[in-house]
Formats: sequence, C-alpha cells, structure tokens
Amino acid sequence: MDKDAAASPTTRGTRKHQPTIYDIAQAAGVDASTVSRALNKPGRINVHTEARIRAAAAELGYQGNPMARALPTGKTRTLALILSDLTNPVYFTLLRAAEQTAAAAGYTLVLAESQDSSEMESGISQTIVPAVDGLVLVGSRLDDEQVRSLAQRKPVVVVNRSLEELESVVPDVAPGIAAAVAHLADLGHKSVAYLGGPANAWMSRRRWDEIFEQAVAHGMSVVEIGPNAPTREAGRDAMKRVIASGATAVIAYNDLMAIGLLDAAKQDGLEVPGRLSIIGFDDIFGADFTSPPLTTVSTELSGAGAEAVRRLLAAIDSKERSAGTDLTTSLVVRESTGAPRG
Repeated sequence: MDKDAAASPTTRGTRKHQPTIYDIAQAAGVDASTVSRALNKPGRINVHTEARIRAAAAELGYQGNPMARALPTGKTRTLALILSDLTNPVYFTLLRAAEQTAAAAGYTLVLAESQDSSEMESGISQTIVPAVDGLVLVGSRLDDEQVRSLAQRKPVVVVNRSLEELESVVPDVAPGIAAAVAHLADLGHKSVAYLGGPANAWMSRRRWDEIFEQAVAHGMSVVEIGPNAPTREAGRDAMKRVIASGATAVIAYNDLMAIGLLDAAKQDGLEVPGRLSIIGFDDIFGADFTSPPLTTVSTELSGAGAEAVRRLLAAIDSKERSAGTDLTTSLVVRESTGAPRG
C-alpha cells in the first residue's frame, strides 16, 4: 500500500488543535476559571498573574470565541453594517471610516450586502442580529416597522434615512441641492428633471422633495422620472424618458446614474453640456474622470460612517450621545453643466 495513502487518516486532512482556556491554564499553572477572568474581565485578578496568562495565550495562539465571551458580559464586541450595494463606489470611504472607528473602540465590524432587496436585507438582519451588539443600516430597503422591530432586539443606527425615535445619520441635502438648482438657473435653464432612485429608497424621496421646492422657487418647471435602479445601466436606459420630458437639465439620484446618462448621450450624439446638462450626486471616485467631468453634489459619507459607529457604540453602552458631527452637502462644478443651446 502506498505510504502516503496509508498515512492519510492521521497525517493528511487533520485539523490543527485549537488551544482552549484549559491549555492556557496548564501552561500558566492556574485554574481555567482564572484564565476566563483574565481574558474576559481584565483587572479582576493579580496583574502579574494576568500578564502570565496573556503571555501563555499568545504563545499558544489562542483566539477567543466572541460568542463565548458574550456569555459573562452580554457583549460580543462585534458590530454589523448592512448596506444596499457593495459595488457602489459611494460606500468605499463610508466603510473604511466605519471600520476604523469600530476598531479604535475594540470592536470588530462585519459587513453584509442586501443587493437592494428588502427581502434579502430582512433575512440577513434576522440571521446576524443574535451574533452582534448592534447594527448600522446604510441605505436600508426595509420598511419603517421592520427597522423598528430590529431596534427592539439590538441598538440600530440608520444612515441616509431618518426614522423617528431611532438614531439617524443623514447629511443635510438642502445646501447642495439649493446650490445645484441655483447653478442651473444662473446658466439659463428653465426646466429640470430629477432621475429618481429606487422606489423604497428614503433618500431618493428626500432629494426629490428638495429639488421640487428649489425648482419652483426659481420659477423652473420640474419633473420626476422614476423610480429607477441606482445603477449606470439604469441611467443609460432612462435617456429616452429624459429627452421626452423636454428638460434641458437633469439631476440624477447618484453619480452612477449620471454617468450612465453621459454614456447614452455620447452614444446618441447629444451634446453635454448644450443639449443637456447633467448633475450627479455623491461625488464618487472617478466622477471627475468622465467625459466631460461630472458636476455633482458632494456628500460627507466618510463622516457619516464614523458618526454612525460612534452613535451605535454610545447606544450599546447606554451612554448619552455627545453632540453629533454636522454633515452637509456642497456643489462641485465641473464640465457637464452649461448654458442650454438649441
């Protein structure tokens, strides 16, 4: 018989033994209960004994089980962040800021994606909520009652959405939209279309309300085109409806949709700006790489990620939250907007 084959039951595919608190106790010469106190409740035992236990744990390569740690403390020191679309560049800086803020507080941040599906988001949240201390929902597609139900089980903070009695982190869209509509009015536009996002996106409705108010204030006609998926493809597909609306300018729900409109305009031979001015939202990485570079409303989403985790940690610790960071929006003028011609 082949030696390797004969050896396979014992030498191949054998899982490495994971050290336990009993291994640490033997190495450090203490009881397992002492090891548990040293690792889960620092400062409860002699400082020299604790140091010896931690050194033994490090030498053995011990990795604590967060669920086991939760038994005496009630906390896993783990947070969940569920967002609508992992492929959307707008979330890159938000995620990094959230993770850095969690890590600085000694927490692990786990990430899940709902793919813009309320059903998927509901299933993910129900599965993950027992294993974490709290949740951040970014661009949530859940309805209000579903979010409130989650909040009854664990602390919840929502981003880009406002929900009464829950912690919400929402950049103020009013300054950026006011500047965008005024910019179009100053260029001579008399009509503007809003290319809306998903039907169940709270922020899409909020942006439309503000665009409507500002357009009316400037004496402009205004129309909403949507709902639409928040993607580049949806932006391309919407061009026929944009042209049919008669609007000379468009404000899109996000930059991806605005870039899709730029793609369609180039394909159809429509001059941007000139025949159509286009404004995006969020100022994602690459918005200035388009042709022409995209005028957009910039949001402080990196600040939103950090602020959401800070508020969640305060809620977990039952602490009164300190004054929050003011998050606002501003217009970044590039070359996709100009005076209407023709």
